[in-house]
Amino acid sequence: MSVKIRLTRAGRKKKPFYRIVVMDARHRRDGAYVDHLGVYHPKGNPERLEINEEKSMHWLLVGAEPSDTVRSLFSRRGIMLRFDLQKRGASAERIEEAVAKWTEQARATAASAASSPKKKKKSGAEQKDAASGS
Repeated sequence: MSVKIRLTRAGRKKKPFYRIVVMDARHRRDGAYVDHLGVYHPKGNPERLEINEEKSMHWLLVGAEPSDTVRSLFSRRGIMLRFDLQKRGASAERIEEAVAKWTEQARATAASAASSPKKKKKSGAEQKDAASGS
């Protein structure tokens, strides 16, 4: 049996939220699932992501394949980093160090992105004027 970690859609029209679930790859998107790992609300302000990291690590270690979207969501939380280090045989202390370092870098990047002024895009007429030298 091929096991996948993927999203199932829930919510109403134009207000989706997704459950992160483990399911047999042969089942349809919103079909029966084996285990529930978390919830992803992309439309919230800010978007909300809740993941049970212990269950996620368990399923990754027993061979469940995450979909591309789930892999990116796990990467945001450092779960894929933790999984990669554990798979390579790193000690628990080294894994915690690496995840803490990665978390600090992610926070610093997010803070710098939030504080930097956004560049204003030029309109088509302004671009033509700048190109012609007027």
